[in-house]
Amino acid sequence: MIYAIGDLHLPGGMEKPMDVFGKHWEDHFSRIREDWTARVRETDVVLIPGDISWAMNLAPALEDLRSIDSLPGRKILLRGNHDYWWNSIGRLREALPPTIRAVQNDALETDGTVFCGSRGWTWDDIPENRRIYERELLRMELSLKKAKTLGGERLVVMTHFPPLNEAHEDTPMSELIASYAPSDVVYGHLHGASLKNAFNGERAGIRYHCVSCDGLGFRLKEIP
Repeated sequence: MIYAIGDLHLPGGMEKPMDVFGKHWEDHFSRIREDWTARVRETDVVLIPGDISWAMNLAPALEDLRSIDSLPGRKILLRGNHDYWWNSIGRLREALPPTIRAVQNDALETDGTVFCGSRGWTWDDIPENRRIYERELLRMELSLKKAKTLGGERLVVMTHFPPLNEAHEDTPMSELIASYAPSDVVYGHLHGASLKNAFNGERAGIRYHCVSCDGLGFRLKEIP
């Protein structure tokens, strides 16, 4: 089985209570953990598409990563816009606990399914946003090209930012992803009122899943 849940926003060694964003965030990771341990088997895969820890560097983030490692399943991480601790992918991979892997400019194959992706960014006309967006397009293309070399029976793409715009229209990111014909696209980033703009469903033969943890009621989503 494949599951996904994003935007865990673990404390990273800081006093960072998430209930400042609403009472529904109170003790949120305990609720995620309870659902996770009840449903996920050691052979399952759990995708975490970004905003994993509030830590500012790798050392305090490792405490959060070890908490994730202690849960069942094989975990695959993608960087989000708040993952400031995620710098050198080489250093990160050397430090990752045994059940966790990370995707950056590449792809991974597990039991016939290939996983790839990139963070993405906001698609608008602000020059700085456009510059970052274009860079993320290049990174996504690198990841998709690597995925193609791995073969596999199925391709699942992760991105932190929504690949479609708020009107659920195509963007350069969604068009690039669609050109590689994945079965599913998993994304997060949206919270609170923004969740009303999330697209969940099938488009051009691709299933889209918004997996921000608060939008899921702090339960993992099964990706069938």
